[in-house]
Amino acid sequence: MVQVKVFGNKDSLFCTRIEWALKLKGVEYEYLQEDLKNKSPELLKYNPVHKKVPVLLHEGKAVAESLVILEYIDEAWKQNPLLPQDPHERATARFWAKFGDDKVVTASVEACYSQGEVKEKAIESTKELLAILEKEITGKKFFAGDGIGYLDLAIGWVPLGLSVIEEVGEMKVFEADKFPCLHEWSKNFMDIPLVKECLPTRESIVEYFRG
Repeated sequence: MVQVKVFGNKDSLFCTRIEWALKLKGVEYEYLQEDLKNKSPELLKYNPVHKKVPVLLHEGKAVAESLVILEYIDEAWKQNPLLPQDPHERATARFWAKFGDDKVVTASVEACYSQGEVKEKAIESTKELLAILEKEITGKKFFAGDGIGYLDLAIGWVPLGLSVIEEVGEMKVFEADKFPCLHEWSKNFMDIPLVKECLPTRESIVEYFRG
């Protein structure tokens, strides 16, 4: 009997994070595709507060919120650690992961869907935030060093997600000449077979954002 289940949606890159982590750990799991317009009773039962994906179910116990799930996976299965062992480095990785979700995601999505002056300000804000990430990745192959880790998975939405946001929002925020290190990291990350294996199609992500 499968002891690990993932309630998710294949078009959500926040759910893709969870698959990346489980595959890195070599953990078998059952993926339960959720219709986000008609959520299952099980999803609402296991995540009654936010009522959204992803949710990890491990031995009947539910864990919600993608970054929290990544940490849980790292603690529950010790092989192939995702977070650094040093306490300060662990805290730093958590800080940048939250920065990515709270700042970069929010600003880029606002830029995608807004208009006029609000859109221009959101575009500039997104570029400023990406410049901060550019400094963080400079001189490194991955955020975790020579191999991918927790922060790489957390920022892993950037290569495909930002490209789609640019298309849907009819704008440009992630220029290769302005963010060469981030673009190099994106290429390195996307070239990993395990990463490619879990990625949704670009077409489905475009449809997801337009919906």
